Formats: sequence, C-alpha cells, structure tokens
Amino acid sequence: MSEDTQTEDQALADEWAAALEQQDDSEQEEDPWASALEEQASTEAEQKANPAPVASLSDEGKQKTDVDLDMVMDIPVTISMEIGRTRISIRNLLQLSQGSVVELDRLAGEPMDVLVNDTLIAHGEVVVVNDKFGIRLTDIISTSERIKKLR
Repeated sequence: MSEDTQTEDQALADEWAAALEQQDDSEQEEDPWASALEEQASTEAEQKANPAPVASLSDEGKQKTDVDLDMVMDIPVTISMEIGRTRISIRNLLQLSQGSVVELDRLAGEPMDVLVNDTLIAHGEVVVVNDKFGIRLTDIISTSERIKKLR
C-alpha cells in the first residue's frame, strides 16, 4: 500500500473513531459496541505489530513460512451493501415513476447483506456518522459457510 493511501486510511479511521466517541458521549448509556470496537482495534494493532507467518507448500512439498502477500493487498474488490431484492415483470418495471414504491423481500430492521465481489461475507446495520452512511458489521459469514454456498 502506498504511503498516501495508508495516511488517508488512517485519517479516515481516526475520523470515524472520533465520531463514534462523540456519539458514545451523547448517548449517556453503556454502548455494547464500544468495548467490541476497542477490542477489535487492540487486536488489529497486535496483528500489525506481530503478523502471523503464512504457510504454504514449496515445490518440494515442504512447508515454508513468511510468504509475501503485499502484491495481493492492492488488488481492488467491490464491496456493496444490499437492503433487499424483488422480482418484477418488465411491464411493471416500465410503469414505475417518481414516487413509486417497490416492495423488497426484507422486513424493516433486518440486517443488511455485505457483499464483496457479489459474495456474501457479512451482515450489518446502517449507521450515520458526520452525515455519511456507514455499516456496522454484526455477523461475519464463516469461510466454511461461504464455501458451502458456492457448491
């Protein structure tokens, strides 16, 4: 990752952290997410300080460690949040106009789907920080569940 990108990412993370702290102060009651976010931040800091070696097999079949994954880190992916879906006929689609309401297959309050390259990886809830929408992840789909859905 370039130094400018890291600086921008850190500035954005600091802005979100400050906004979340400000939001926590205004709520006056214990926020169950605050401790989880602090724990996540400390875990991420530990992982950056002491990265775990990645194991792979060499040509001889022996296990080697410390594989350089920097080239993979800069591959762009598309992340999207899905509120819901519906199926309608082309006739009904063409009849839509400004103010039309389209019914989705989700109930109000249900978590949104978080998709990476059109693959479900998590569920989350919408948050607003500094007049911008964000998503707080509430459930991460395990690797084994994602593999099952591929088959």
